Amino acid sequence: MIAIAGGHGKIALALTRRLSARGEGVVGLIRNPDHAEDVRAAGGEPALCDVERADVQEIAEAITGASAVVFAAGAGPGSGAERKWTVDRDGAVRLLQAAVTVDAARYLIVSSVGAEAPPAGKDTFSVYLRAKAEADEAVQASDRAWTIVRPGRLTDAPATGHVRVDLAPHRGEVPREDVAAVLDTLLQVPRAARRILYVNGGEDSIESALDAVL
Repeated sequence: MIAIAGGHGKIALALTRRLSARGEGVVGLIRNPDHAEDVRAAGGEPALCDVERADVQEIAEAITGASAVVFAAGAGPGSGAERKWTVDRDGAVRLLQAAVTVDAARYLIVSSVGAEAPPAGKDTFSVYLRAKAEADEAVQASDRAWTIVRPGRLTDAPATGHVRVDLAPHRGEVPREDVAAVLDTLLQVPRAARRILYVNGGEDSIESALDAVL
């Protein structure tokens, strides 16, 4: 079973559809009960659990039985700086602690290019990158088989099935559907553990792009 925080997000729903299509059980953590049917329609089981406010034990109860956990939540572009800390950092860390509690071996987190050297400004985007950076640091310090995915600018364009994956930062843009496909593939690739991967649109198939860096 795979547990996904931010279960109603576009990446999460796309990932849920992929996972359920190949027979994986999926639990999508949501904070709004109105989103439950969308998770079910994608093939997942909704769990009402707001990682921004729930404590570690509550999150652990929601993901009990998961062998892998994906943090695909986010405060969203319309949120202020404070919620970057409470969702993008603190929510990710609590989910990580819950993964340890239930002994979920794999932990994947959707981060962002720029988190490798976040700016010191007080603007919301700078705070967002610092929050992502601190969450990533906590993940790297853990004993889970983690993978950090740092895409460039996310778009709602249709999936292409082709990406560029590097171990070094690079700028670009990538459809959310392709990020979901990368996450799906990574969940099936044990050698992706303890890697930071930068993902954008490109010319290579997802499998070829990952093989080249892994």
